[in-house]
Amino acid sequence: MNNLRSVLKEAEAARVAVGHFNVSDWVFLKAIFASARELNVPVIVGASEGERAFLGVPQLAALVKSLREATGFPLFLNADHTHSLQGAVEAARAGFDSVVFDRSELPFDENIKETKRAVEELKSIDPAIIVEGEIGDIGTGSEIHDSAPDSPRLLTTPEEARQYVQSTGVDLLSPAVGNMHGMLQTMLQGTARTRLDLTRIGEIKRATGSWLTLHGGSGTDDEDLREAVAAGVNIVHINTELRVAWRRGLEGAFAEQPQEVVPYKLLPSAEESIRTVVTARLRLFNRL
Repeated sequence: MNNLRSVLKEAEAARVAVGHFNVSDWVFLKAIFASARELNVPVIVGASEGERAFLGVPQLAALVKSLREATGFPLFLNADHTHSLQGAVEAARAGFDSVVFDRSELPFDENIKETKRAVEELKSIDPAIIVEGEIGDIGTGSEIHDSAPDSPRLLTTPEEARQYVQSTGVDLLSPAVGNMHGMLQTMLQGTARTRLDLTRIGEIKRATGSWLTLHGGSGTDDEDLREAVAAGVNIVHINTELRVAWRRGLEGAFAEQPQEVVPYKLLPSAEESIRTVVTARLRLFNRL
């Protein structure tokens, strides 16, 4: 099985993107893994600091490792939005394939300084690990928002991106290009979609030559996602859409079986709901 670096090189050459989906429990992981295997495309599962605290860092790493070793399938594990060096080191030592070291809330120069230090530390633990950094503002939390932010978000400029990549040595860059974490209520109702600054994505790609990640992909216009991948996005993150699917699947199971208390008879509905979303997104990212 190829490592994540090889998979990203192949995806870029084919002008497709690797899907990244966050996991909160075994149901998520099971659904994502099944969808990827069905379509025979590589996939990344991610866990934020909160998700890792709930699941356990070594426990999640062991789960993913067992699936990978049993099947030889290209399933990779990412430590998503890690805000401390301690957390990043813990993930690297546990065997995560990649770490998102996110200090985007800091002033630009401080972000560069801390990210450069993290890259050096993580590469000393595992030279093959993929380290991602983030600049710009896409909000926080995979939540349902009542309305869009009042103030305009700080988008990433090509020059900032170039300087950041060159100064830090990150393998992957997460820019702010109109994307946002979470979803709006109107997105759940199908009456609005996030639109991306596609021109900016192309300019950042040309300025950096770096692999790019699109965070906050939930609720984004499908055509914008296709064009973002064509413009140079290599990984697309989806989280809130899966959480919504998980809840709706469970609610449907409770409605159909109001007296049922056996988890393994209820949870397959959530799994199938998640799997539907993952399959659709993987088809889009891989032009299937």
